[in-house]
Amino acid sequence: MAIAEQNLDGLTSVPQQAQSAGWALASLSLATLLSSLGTSIASVGLPSLMQNFGATFQSVQWVVLAYVLAITTLIVSAGRLADMFGRRPLLLGGIALFTSASVLCGLAPTLWLLIAARAVQGLGAALMMALTLAFVAETVTKDRIGSSMGLLGAMSAIGTTLGPSLGGLLIAGFGWRAIFLVNVPLGVLTFALAWQALPARGRAAQVNRGKFDAIGTALLALTLAAYALAMTLGRGNFGTLNIGLLIAAGIGVVLFAAAQARVKNPLIQLASFRDLQLSASLVMSLVVATVMMATLVVAPFYLSRGLGLDAAMVGVVLSTGPLVSTLSALVAGRLTDRFGAHRMMVTGLLSLATGTFLLSLAMTKLGIAGYVVPITVTCIGYALFQTSNNAAVMTGISAGQRGVVSGLLNLSRNLGLITGASLMGAIFAVASAEGREGSDLLSEAAARGMQVTFQTATVLALIALFLALLSARAEFRRQRPVEMSQDL
Repeated sequence: MAIAEQNLDGLTSVPQQAQSAGWALASLSLATLLSSLGTSIASVGLPSLMQNFGATFQSVQWVVLAYVLAITTLIVSAGRLADMFGRRPLLLGGIALFTSASVLCGLAPTLWLLIAARAVQGLGAALMMALTLAFVAETVTKDRIGSSMGLLGAMSAIGTTLGPSLGGLLIAGFGWRAIFLVNVPLGVLTFALAWQALPARGRAAQVNRGKFDAIGTALLALTLAAYALAMTLGRGNFGTLNIGLLIAAGIGVVLFAAAQARVKNPLIQLASFRDLQLSASLVMSLVVATVMMATLVVAPFYLSRGLGLDAAMVGVVLSTGPLVSTLSALVAGRLTDRFGAHRMMVTGLLSLATGTFLLSLAMTKLGIAGYVVPITVTCIGYALFQTSNNAAVMTGISAGQRGVVSGLLNLSRNLGLITGASLMGAIFAVASAEGREGSDLLSEAAARGMQVTFQTATVLALIALFLALLSARAEFRRQRPVEMSQDL
């Protein structure tokens, strides 16, 4: 009788566990949506901010930069803190901080108070971004990791896609403050759901509290800030300040590595980079993000100048990429669960390289179809790679390192986006330098810039593909002895 009761308890607990994991995943999805929406929705409000505060573009661009810099510089530290003190309180704190900062942004009386509030909002976003991936590996079963990562990828794409259009509607109807205040009800809902659904204490929370590496954190933050500023200031035109910041970033890397080698509880275990799969995944994430940034930076100029589309049509065509990424991410998760992360990683990068090669042909004679078809292939490949790469990394590390590794994954992606915005924009500018007068010359110059930019992107995609093949080979060799021992 007792055995029967235990079996019944086990049977009833399975759907309860599945339901609990579902609600937890819903809260993590909303947190992902919030952080990506915070990035994209502010950009559309810059003209309104210039008008309302009587400021220059160089001043109001810090509304976007402050948010991005806060995420980039603090995301690894956020993950490390979560590994030390528990993910649930840190994630709840991040959601609360993001929501509170959104209120401050919406009520800010001056531009510089708005920028300061955006930096605080970025800190909250860093906590959310660093911990959502780590929580997925803890709340869902291993055979559902891919699908869950795909859902988070889809929510990130939705937030990025929704931001400009939602922001435009809110500004038109209620003014610029609404683009920040809209986060408040979403943040409250996310906090309530996370409070109810997320496990009370993560298994990794008491693995190793140790001592927080304040010196390493400061060095890493300053290094990343110097690099990010070098890549963003001057809007792609490198000057003395940019070069100086790059040199400072290089010195910062050396000092950070030296500091990590000396402390007992480093922010990042440098020995972990000896793992080929982790190092390759981080490099691939950076390279792929650099490639994808070309579609955001270069494509609008090609569509308007090369194909002669008006502003409204450019917006419609550009929405193809994010829409394909959103839909593909959901399918990519299922494919990753079924066929394995490494196979889907190679498949995704092969599709990405094919798409960028087709884009490099810049077939203006085919009109819109000459852009839509290649970008569809590119974005399908990106969704496959992003989902499978995240799944491969988060299932292959110890529970006590999930927070910091999740932060590293997000950091590599952010650095890739920052690098891509500057590098790909500069390549396009140089390649299309001619043709400033006359519509025909302008179209030819835009097509030439498109060709050179995506030729570079194709080379980068092939480098990432090579790394994926090396990683897949290493994984195959690792699993083979295990399979042989099981057969015996």
